[in-house]
Amino acid sequence: MTDKSLTYADAGVSIDAGNALVKLIGPAAKSTARPGADVALGGFGGLFDLRAAGYSDPLLVAANDGVGTKLKLAIECGRHDGVGIDLVAMCANDLIVQGAEPLFFLDYYATGRLDPAVAAAVVGSIAEGCRQAGCALIGGETAEMPGMYAGDDYDLAGFCVGAVDRDKLLTGATIAPGDVILGLASSGVHSNGFSLVRRIIAERGWALDEAVPAFGGASLGDVLLTPTRIYVRPLLPLVQEGRIKGLAHITGGGIIENIPRVLPDNCHAVVNMGAWDQPPIFAMLQAGGRVAPGEMARTFNCGIGMAVIVAEDEAQGVIRALEGAGETVFRIGAVEAGERGCTVKGEDWSQTHHG
Repeated sequence: MTDKSLTYADAGVSIDAGNALVKLIGPAAKSTARPGADVALGGFGGLFDLRAAGYSDPLLVAANDGVGTKLKLAIECGRHDGVGIDLVAMCANDLIVQGAEPLFFLDYYATGRLDPAVAAAVVGSIAEGCRQAGCALIGGETAEMPGMYAGDDYDLAGFCVGAVDRDKLLTGATIAPGDVILGLASSGVHSNGFSLVRRIIAERGWALDEAVPAFGGASLGDVLLTPTRIYVRPLLPLVQEGRIKGLAHITGGGIIENIPRVLPDNCHAVVNMGAWDQPPIFAMLQAGGRVAPGEMARTFNCGIGMAVIVAEDEAQGVIRALEGAGETVFRIGAVEAGERGCTVKGEDWSQTHHG
C-alpha cells in the first residue's frame, strides 16, 4: 500500500510512447494512399470513397487474420521487417480469391511494453504489404497491456476490406471437369504451420542463425521469416477479364483442404505433387519431424501459395500473363468429375480429402 499518486506509466503503459509511435508511422501510412483514401491518421475512424475508387455496383468483401506463431520466431530473431507483409498477405490473398480488390487495411498491434522502434518496424512492414497489395493503410490500434504479454512479445491482427462489382464476383460456380489447375509458387512456408515448425526446431535443436548449405548459405531464420507472397496485382486483371474460374489461397489445411473450398459439388481436384520442385525448407521440415506426406499436404503449402483454376483453352494465355507479371507458374493438376474434394498424387504421395 502506498500514498503515492499513481499514473498510467506506473501501471506499465506509456502514453508518450504511443504518441511517439503515431508520429513515426505517419509517413508509412501516407505512402499507401490510393484513389478513395487519403490515409490521414489520428481520427476515430478511417474513410473510404467507393465512387472515387471506380466502382458502380460494388459488393464489399472483408477478411481478417493474424500471423500466428511465426511472430515468436520473428521476436527470437529480432526481425520485424517482414511480419507486417505476412499480415497483409493473409487478408489480401483471401480477398482476391473472391474477385475482390483490396481497398483498405487496419491493423491491431498488442504488446506488454511498447517499444516504438519495434512497433514502427512492424507497422512499416504492414505499409509495405499494403503497397504490394494496392490497398490503403487507413488506421489501426496499438494496445500496451502489461501482464497480458510477457517480455518483448507482441501480437498482430489485420482487417482488410475489398470490393468487387457484382457481376465479377468469383464463386467457382463455372468450374467443370476438364479444367486445369495452375499453381503459383510460394515464397516459402508463408504464415501457416509454424506451431509444428517450432516444435520440430525445438526437438532437433536447430539454430536459427546458422547458415544452411541447402539454402544457398542463408540461415534457417532467414528462410522461415521470408514474407508471404501477395498475389493480388498479377491476378486482379485476369479476374476482372473473366479468364479465371476459381482461386484457392493455400493456407492452413494445405493444398488438399483449400482447393475443394472453391469447387462445385460435382468436381474433384487431382494434384500431381511432382509437377514442381518443392523448396528445400519443406524437405528439411519433413525429415526433421518425420512428417508423413499426407500430413505435409494438409499442413503446409509445399511450395504452392495459390491455386488458379482455368478452362483448358485459357491455360497457356493465363500462364503467359502471370509469368509476365513476375510469377512462377506450374501446371499442377486438373478437375475431374466426382465428389467434391482433392486427391494428391506422386511418388510417396497419396491422400484424398472430401469436403
